[in-house]
Amino acid sequence: MSYSIVKEEELYMQLSSDLMDGLVLALLSHEDLYGYALTKQVQARFAVSESTMYPVLRRLKAKNWVTTYDEPFEGRNRRYYQISAAGRQELAEIQTAWQKFSQQVNEVILNPEVTANGE
Repeated sequence: MSYSIVKEEELYMQLSSDLMDGLVLALLSHEDLYGYALTKQVQARFAVSESTMYPVLRRLKAKNWVTTYDEPFEGRNRRYYQISAAGRQELAEIQTAWQKFSQQVNEVILNPEVTANGE
């Protein structure tokens, strides 16, 4: 599954579900967040809908990469998401893979003549 991203400059890219998992885990590695606040943090950087985030959160919970707890707020409960130890381990693996992947993409996009010549 992938999620479409359209930036103001009309650059169109898709975020894979693995990358969405990494984005959410990275945000949760800094603080516990309730669903709406987490969605807003992602939306500050990427054009994703609210309806996109909740399936991601359910998937992360099913994989035991996040846990949830409820806190009362103005007469109702907010469900907070917290990264688990397994989620931190997965995030470390995603970060390692991302470093390698982004380096390879940058080598081609930022310096195509070197790639074309094989040097």
